[in-house]
Amino acid sequence: MINKILIANRGEIACRVIRTARKLGYRTVAVYSEADARAPHVDLADEAVCIGPAPASESYLRGERLIEVAKQTGANAIHPGYGFLSENAGFAQACADAGVIFIGPPPEAIRVMGDKAGAKARMIEAKVPTAPGYLGEDQSEERLMAEAERLGYPLLVKAVSGGGGRGMRLVHQQADLAQAIVSARREAQSAFGDGTLMLERLILNGRHIEIQVFADAHGNAVYVGERDCTAQRRRQKVIEEAPSPVVSPEMRASMGQDAVAAALAVGYQGAGTIEFIVDDKLNYYFLEMNTRLQVEHPVTEMISGFDLVEWQLRVASGQPLPVKQSDITLTGHAIEARLYAEDPYGGFAPQTGPIHWWRPERALYEGVRIDDGIREGGEVTPFYDAMVAKLIVHGRDRDDAIRRLIAVLDDAPLLGLKNNSRFLRDLVDHATFRKGEMTTTLIDQWQEEAEPIMQRPVASREAVWVAAAAFGKKDAAKAGHLRSASVAAYDLKLLVEGQTHCVRVSPGAEGTVQLRMLGEAEGATVKILDHEAGTAGGTLRYEIHGVRKKILAVWVGEHLHLVMQAAAHVFSELSPWPSQDQANDPRRAVSPVAGVIAQVLVKAGDRVEAGQQLVSVEAMKMEMWLCAQAPGVVKAVSGSTGDQVQAQALIVELDLIETEAKES
Repeated sequence: MINKILIANRGEIACRVIRTARKLGYRTVAVYSEADARAPHVDLADEAVCIGPAPASESYLRGERLIEVAKQTGANAIHPGYGFLSENAGFAQACADAGVIFIGPPPEAIRVMGDKAGAKARMIEAKVPTAPGYLGEDQSEERLMAEAERLGYPLLVKAVSGGGGRGMRLVHQQADLAQAIVSARREAQSAFGDGTLMLERLILNGRHIEIQVFADAHGNAVYVGERDCTAQRRRQKVIEEAPSPVVSPEMRASMGQDAVAAALAVGYQGAGTIEFIVDDKLNYYFLEMNTRLQVEHPVTEMISGFDLVEWQLRVASGQPLPVKQSDITLTGHAIEARLYAEDPYGGFAPQTGPIHWWRPERALYEGVRIDDGIREGGEVTPFYDAMVAKLIVHGRDRDDAIRRLIAVLDDAPLLGLKNNSRFLRDLVDHATFRKGEMTTTLIDQWQEEAEPIMQRPVASREAVWVAAAAFGKKDAAKAGHLRSASVAAYDLKLLVEGQTHCVRVSPGAEGTVQLRMLGEAEGATVKILDHEAGTAGGTLRYEIHGVRKKILAVWVGEHLHLVMQAAAHVFSELSPWPSQDQANDPRRAVSPVAGVIAQVLVKAGDRVEAGQQLVSVEAMKMEMWLCAQAPGVVKAVSGSTGDQVQAQALIVELDLIETEAKES
């Protein structure tokens, strides 16, 4: 019997497991790295133990340390969450050897299904449709290159271990294959300790649809519907929904039966997911099995009414599944949006930094669930995944769910660092998504083609007027400030998203101000009615053109964050003293984010050409290359492989080479 549970994870999944454990009366133990000492999951658990420095390899991936802490605290069960050691057969076996219950499948099932090549071979034997690929033991670059030519392009280079998109590269042409092999192998070795690769022909215009399966130790197994995870960027899921808008009851039953058969074939127990790629004719092909709870499991819970973590704990305790297949009914539609600390308008580059505002309770209405592992005043670090929260909604139908999710994104902004909230809003409201016509590569295509959805939203004229009125209100409140309500009109220069707006501000009667963009004839009359008190501000109520409205307005120092339609616009008053901008200096290659140097391809004295790769920096599952902006000679390299760097840290200095003028 389970008596106390150690959660071998962090963030929102640790919090989510702790809540269900508490509901069932279990005591819990959290573990945390030095970087997570103030994280919410640490406070939520009954006990907590620090397990090492910030890097996952020195903390959350140390299986022997986790088992040691379980013994120390009297926890006789470990829940691995997802990621980290959740699909590590060696860790599951070590738990069993130590007499600790691993809340997951048996080690052998993890080993068989965790090996993507081996799992695919099993499916071929079982006559489950699979995509063409290469699964051979010969891992030489020459053999992989030859097999790629046989398969044709585009194709996927995939790590046989792990998941979450790590160790996976999409290759469109032969010229890109060699670098993809090196990069995928290195990332897989770092993340999973196994650099073995496989190749798989890409199903063009495909959909990613997966089946939730569950099995117990008594020979029972069921499937709990499907999830559509087609909306992805760079092979990472962004939006998940259940049920799929393209799956019929007959297709669901066929996929479900294949998924259950696959699970039973390896003696599976617990929660698992069989992933399929579906082509434009709705033929489905086995991709892989995730031998753990999925990030997107809440959408299945929302339409089924089941708590899948509760099922995990009961099955791990030896209990049978609480339902048979005939007992499972699915109601309504659920959608989950992954809130990432990344800049979707800047190549999805990961973002780190302090969290100035995060109050999800503002959006918690009926049919809404928000799973998170962050808190206001905390910080997003570069050491772990960029996903910081999940916003999940349930509606009577798909249109209901989309409308509700848009409202949640509007009402639960994350302020302090760039994130994908507005992009998520635009995505679910996009005609292609609404019609259920997404493909796994569409977002990447949009990015390459610079579609409007990939353009950074610009502050509206009304947002500028409200910001100008708010700046005037703030200054008027300062004792002795020249901008009191009695002074004549003045000009205000506001900077937002790199654009300068010059506004003529004319104080009026009864607290109103007349606002007009310089050079324009028409303006607006705005009155600030009320601004909620609080350490970080709150809802600002204003009147414009006779209509009373409200907006989230948060002061952070001298910067004003205004949120409109899930987009956070940061306003500041333009200083008359210009600062030197070194971000675009071609003599300096600086890190775009805080992270770890993954590769250094140059040394002092090397000559480089414009566009040549210099250094790659890895942060939050993403590898970013710094390239030379102009021809030059490397003057100095500050850092080597494995070094941690801060955002805007100088890594490579160049002496530029004057290009010869063309003869007239």
